[in-house]
Amino acid sequence: MVNQTLTAPGWKAWPTVSMDYLKITGGAVYDPANGVDGEVRDLWIADGQIVAAPTDPAVRPARTLDATGLVVMPGGVDMHCHIVGPAVNAARLMTPQARRPPHVDAARPGLRSGTRGLVPSTFTTGHLYAGLGYTTAFDAAIAPLAARHAHLEMADTPCLDKGFYVLVGNNRYALQCIERGEREQLRNFLAWLLERAGAYAPKLVNPGGVEAWKRSPDGAKTGLDDPAPGYAITPRDVIRELVAAANDLGLPHPAHIHCNQLGMPGNWTTTLETMRAIEGRRAHLTHIQFHSYGGGEEQAMCSRVAELAEYVNAHPELTVDVGQVMFGDALALTADGGAGYFLHKLYGDRWTNIDVECEAGCGVTPIKYRRKSVVHALQWAIGLEWYLLVDDPWQVMMSTDHPNGGSFLAYPQIIALLMDRGLRADMLARCPAAVRERCQLADLDREYTLGEIATITRAAPARALGLASKGHLGVGADADVTIYTPSDDRQAMFELPRLVLKAGEIVVEQGEVRTAPAGATLRAPTKCEDATAEATIARWFETNYSLQLRNFGGAPAP
Repeated sequence: MVNQTLTAPGWKAWPTVSMDYLKITGGAVYDPANGVDGEVRDLWIADGQIVAAPTDPAVRPARTLDATGLVVMPGGVDMHCHIVGPAVNAARLMTPQARRPPHVDAARPGLRSGTRGLVPSTFTTGHLYAGLGYTTAFDAAIAPLAARHAHLEMADTPCLDKGFYVLVGNNRYALQCIERGEREQLRNFLAWLLERAGAYAPKLVNPGGVEAWKRSPDGAKTGLDDPAPGYAITPRDVIRELVAAANDLGLPHPAHIHCNQLGMPGNWTTTLETMRAIEGRRAHLTHIQFHSYGGGEEQAMCSRVAELAEYVNAHPELTVDVGQVMFGDALALTADGGAGYFLHKLYGDRWTNIDVECEAGCGVTPIKYRRKSVVHALQWAIGLEWYLLVDDPWQVMMSTDHPNGGSFLAYPQIIALLMDRGLRADMLARCPAAVRERCQLADLDREYTLGEIATITRAAPARALGLASKGHLGVGADADVTIYTPSDDRQAMFELPRLVLKAGEIVVEQGEVRTAPAGATLRAPTKCEDATAEATIARWFETNYSLQLRNFGGAPAP
């Protein structure tokens, strides 16, 4: 094989023959998981992984990427987004006006065209994520009955390794196990459900509250200690028992929690009690911005991030992602049917709701976040407060809860806001004056470093997900690498990576997709080992579902 060096604008041949290595040389490497913060280092790649440098000095790489003067990071990891499944397709159908003009990326062999909009089509989703330097993404809410469909869409989403979290917080079988105190059977059911659906982690959405909303319009307001209608249990019981079951199973990502009372003024107390209900176990609280509001009744909505961040800072077993709101068009797309209905009534726009065989709910409605709105501007500020008030960047991860707070395409803008307090101050000054009175964003001078950005977008989500080969550039890591051209304009820098590699192959060069590998599907390594428990689940299923068990579940394991 002929040695080659990739430098802008193309390839250059070495004069000798060598082994099949790729070497990235001369770049400033940011790899927080391995304590590397901007050091100029070489990376060696073989068979899609980062490998140790050959000990024989005579060995030359087959190819060399000259990254001199560039910034090298692991591929990005988005641990909370909505990109596949029936709810996403409902959102696509609901917003046809946002899907024009089409996104065409089919000039090269193996690529296909698609559409953009608030929820891009599958191929376009993969292309756009790769275009930002992201190589891994997880859909955050798939009902078990929708698992098969989700797997089909994931297989059609290129350039990414991906997985999903399966909804269980309002699953009737799980609620019955909790009510009866059947902890062992709950663990068996959770293991069975994850395997059957081909899912990566359990997801709790407004636990007990979705079930309550189905029975009463006030169900969306269910507090942590309000009884779940039809059951002698509360949401606190559901959280405690499911988090315990997930931890007992040793899942790589034990529980992904969407707290009760999303978006409601005064919900911060419910969020704090949810953290306490976890009882010191590992857990992740998602789109935490939407759960950090003070006020209510006759009091104005305000930020209570400080109190919640103080608790997170004192509990390293907890992690959060932000759910940053960005001004402009967005789409509420949630398994919290009550929250979707509340937003529909609030804004008066069209709305879709899906009840999935008593397993979960779904609500979809368009939103437009306006800078002139005190509430919307306060939501924007509260999200930034979370990044700035959590001391350890390993405990806070970047997300917009795509498309709920905005598109994942807003990540570069969020990065710029975190790295430049002057930019934050300028944007805050353009918001209503009341916003500055109801939060402390104006007083926060912290500025993120490139290493901290690499942490919240790569290393931290990979660690929270238990992905040993993701989010770092040490030996044994997947060779998912993003190379940026440094710039004082941080938004521009992160919007247009110089090169993006997936498993050691270039997929994006200067904004152009070169190839579209399929990527892997990631599943939790668990199964139900108790045949009697599995038979009990099967009998319950055949009695209560409208389809047969053999038609239930996701794609078969590879």
